Amino acid sequence: MSTTPVSRSLVRPRRGRMIAGVCAGLARRFGVTPTTVRAIFLISCLLPGPQFLVYIALWVLVPEEDEG
Repeated sequence: MSTTPVSRSLVRPRRGRMIAGVCAGLARRFGVTPTTVRAIFLISCLLPGPQFLVYIALWVLVPEEDEG
C-alpha cells in the first residue's frame, strides 16, 4: 500500500523530486511511489522510443505545484 496521497490533477511537486518532478508528479497522480515510476522510466529507456522527449515535454507542459 502506498503512503503517497493521490491527487486529482497532474502537477510537479516542489518537494520529493529529483530532477524536474515529473516522476514524482505522476506517482502522486496515480497513487504509487515515486521510486516505482522512476524505475519504470529507467527500464523503459532500454527500449526504443521517445522516452526522453516525453519527459522533457512533461517537464515543460505540467505546471509546478503551488507553494500554498
